[in-house]
Formats: sequence, C-alpha cells, structure tokens
Amino acid sequence: MKTNAGRFFEDYALGDTIAHAVPRTIGGGERALYHALYPARHALYSSDVFAQNCGLAQSPMDDLIAFHVAFGKTVPDVSLNAVANLGYAEGRWLRPVWAGDTLRSHSKVIGLKQNSNGQSGVVYVRTQAQNQQGAVVLEYVRWVMVRKRNLDAPAPQTVVPDLAAVVAPQDLQLPEGLDFTRYDFAQAGEAHRWGDYAVGEVIDHVDGVTIEEAEHMLATRLWQNTAKVHFDATNRPDGRRLIYGGHVISLARALSFNGLANAQMLVALNAGAHANPCFAGDTVRAWSEVLAKAETSAPGVGAIRLRLVATKGAAGALRGEDGKYLPEVLLDLDYWALMPL
Repeated sequence: MKTNAGRFFEDYALGDTIAHAVPRTIGGGERALYHALYPARHALYSSDVFAQNCGLAQSPMDDLIAFHVAFGKTVPDVSLNAVANLGYAEGRWLRPVWAGDTLRSHSKVIGLKQNSNGQSGVVYVRTQAQNQQGAVVLEYVRWVMVRKRNLDAPAPQTVVPDLAAVVAPQDLQLPEGLDFTRYDFAQAGEAHRWGDYAVGEVIDHVDGVTIEEAEHMLATRLWQNTAKVHFDATNRPDGRRLIYGGHVISLARALSFNGLANAQMLVALNAGAHANPCFAGDTVRAWSEVLAKAETSAPGVGAIRLRLVATKGAAGALRGEDGKYLPEVLLDLDYWALMPL
C-alpha cells in the first residue's frame, strides 16, 4: 500500500509527536491571494511603509496566513478522516512571518476520548509551526472528532487536557520593535483607538459576503487542506461539501475591519468553536464583543480581547434559552489583538 488513507481514531496514542510534511515557503503570492479571497485590508499587512512607521522592517504576512499554512500541514495526519473540527485553545502568534519564510509544523497528541457511540473519538493535539531557523512562529491546541476504522478497536484511556480559558495578557508575545506612537489613523482607515472601546461593547460589522463553492475550493487548496469533507461530495450523507472552518475565520476577521480597522495584529487565540456547518450559498456576517483590555510594554500599543462571531443571523445573537448556539451561528472565536492607544 503506497497511498495514505489517513489516520483513524484508533491510530493515535497519547504522547505521539507527528512531524508533518511538506515545508512551504511563503511569498507575496500568498498575500495577494489571501487579500483576493477575503476583503482583507488591515493597513499593517497591506503596506511596507505603514509597517515601517510602526517599527517593523516591512509588512508581515497576515497572521491568519501563518495559521492556515500551519493548519494545512496537519490535516493529512490529524483530520483527514475528521467528522468535524471542534475547537481551539492556548493559541499564540510568537513572531511575525515574513515573505520568504519557510514554515513547517509538528503536533503532539495531548488527549484522547472515544465517543459513546463507539464510532468516533476526539483527538486533542498541540501544534507548533516553525520557520527556517527553527524558531516557533505559532502554536495552538485544537481538538477534532475522528472516525474509527475498526469499530471493535478498544477505546483508549480517556485523557482530556486541562486547557486555559484565556491566554494571560502577560503571556502575549509582541513583535520586536513594534511601536504605535507614530500610528497613522487616517491611513489605517478609522480613528477609533484602544481607549474608545468599552468592555461589553458589541460591534455590528454591517457587511455580508455570500460564500461561493469556487472560492472555498480555491482557498482550501491554497492552504493545502486535504480533508475529505471539503472536497468529496460523497463523504457526507447530505452530499454537500463542508466549508473549511478557517475560511469562515478569515472571512469574519476581514469583515471586522468595519469597526475594528485598528485591531491590527492577532497575538493569541483563546478559544474557538465552529458552532454550525457552513455551506456554499450561505451569506456570512460578523459581529464582535469587547471582552477585556490590557496594557502592554510596547510603546503606544494596547491589547484588546475580542469575541468574533460569524453568523447568518443578527448581530448580538449567540445562544438560545437552552444555552446552545443558535442554528445561524457559524463561528465563535475569542482572541487578543494589538491596537494603538
């Protein structure tokens, strides 16, 4: 057997470390395609001059480009036979990714739990992405529901990792040299700064984008995500291809520009859930809630913790009276971003 059918739930063991193929060099092409696929226009990722005025050598790659590339590397080994990607925690962007950097990923299995139906189980992995110098640029935990190949395979010992609910502000890693004291609000597109946002404030990002099959397929191939549910219409009982959850994340992040244009760099992913499936033809809208604020050691830079919700429904609506996500909610993402004071 020379082909790879992917791992099934019974193929994972606690403590396994998986080195993922294939390293990938990131260039301006990825940035151009990213900005074409999503209405992405945060200034720090669009202009070398703007980035240099903020103390950086040049404009870095969008943080979610690094996430998508790192995530895509893991799919053949972690989620090729996934039923669903369930959640994220303890994510941190540790240093910028620059044009010309080569990224590779590895993951460690930190938890296993077979489902009560005996047909699948949840696999928890901690993934790190490194650049060509071996420096870690990104790390995160995610958990995935994976099918069993052999339903008679014994269930492993249940181990569910104890994960932090939020990355502490003192653990946020700021890019070396970042300085927002000369920040150009006119060029950034909005005047709203860190002090203008209040904890508990809800921001309706107003705009919506209807997802097309073609753009989703292009994006999923761009990030080399080979999960069968995104490509093979016969893989799901309903005969529909599931939209890659990362596609929804990037779309919602781009939509958040309207109201959060100055939430520039992502520095932590506290939690995340793909609440309901997304399919081609769905129109995605976004809203954010300010959860917390913190000062940082970098000049002119504050940190803001945001809940970003992608939805097919109304802004501010998240859960029903039963505490479950409303059926129109697609994504619930909790992250830290950096913003000028």
